[in-house]
Amino acid sequence: MWMDILYLTIGLIVGLLAGFFITRRVFQKQLKDNPPINEEMIKTLMRGMGRNPSQKQVNQLMKQMQKYQ
Repeated sequence: MWMDILYLTIGLIVGLLAGFFITRRVFQKQLKDNPPINEEMIKTLMRGMGRNPSQKQVNQLMKQMQKYQ
């Protein structure tokens, strides 16, 4: 009886630790592959569309992007 509870507790702890580290690794890989948008990316995107962005426009877009994340 006590051994069953001990095995269950140990299994639960091992499962939680494994889940934490696997999730952490996957999340870090996602951030590396798809970095968050920064001001330089917005400026490049707007220049690619033929617009010369002002800092005010870049700040407005950054606020909009943060609002929807």
